[in-house]
Amino acid sequence: MALVVPFYMLLDRNGYKASYAFARKRLGKGAVAAFFYVYRNEYRMGQVVLDRFAAFAGKRFDLECSGVERFYELSGSGQGFLMLSSHTGCFELVGLQLPSPVPIHALVFPGETETVMKHRDRMFRQTNVSMIAAREDLSHLFQINNALADGQIVSMPGDRVFGAKRTVRSLFFGESAAFPVGPFSLALQRDVPVLFVMVMKEGRRRYHVYAEELKAAGQTRAERLQSLADAYAGMLERTVRRYPDQWFNFYDFWA
Repeated sequence: MALVVPFYMLLDRNGYKASYAFARKRLGKGAVAAFFYVYRNEYRMGQVVLDRFAAFAGKRFDLECSGVERFYELSGSGQGFLMLSSHTGCFELVGLQLPSPVPIHALVFPGETETVMKHRDRMFRQTNVSMIAAREDLSHLFQINNALADGQIVSMPGDRVFGAKRTVRSLFFGESAAFPVGPFSLALQRDVPVLFVMVMKEGRRRYHVYAEELKAAGQTRAERLQSLADAYAGMLERTVRRYPDQWFNFYDFWA
């Protein structure tokens, strides 16, 4: 990875600029420190990708867990719930190493490479995880609703608005940023709990799983939706500040 990363820094100019701007504007780093941050960011991304394929091949990692008790409480309650993820760390380890007593249905969006999809599907077939492909005709919404109605878990990212027609803005790293309305609207519509789970790399073979339930507050639907988005953005920011080199959104998140 040490030899490969410089080529990405040179060739992927958009990714380099986004990572550099994040270090300068959001983390407050100087020009030189921001340059080295980009290197660490790309290097960590490469490590996580390799870990992901190692996990698909059957390798086990050491997991330290914080808050997963709530995951198992909800899993055994008979009520379906949403499990939100983000483009940080290695979220796939949840499905591969944390056994769930009920099926988990992971929503995946267009853009995944065929190789990643093939290996992910092959490994998840050995667990209690299946994938729901997002489609332009919105037919995936029927699968999501059926899964929640059956008391199962639906997993989806909450930090990408690509293709989302509606967004909600929340304060994130000191400035308003757009998040997709879909996950929060679905939680309110179906009246199901929302659990935000992040899996962050802490060592060569060690990851830390963080799970936190997001609570809706307010009288109106708009207020409750906003409170869920704010809670999501708040946990995401706290975790990214702790693991800044594991922020893997290589574009202008605040545009």
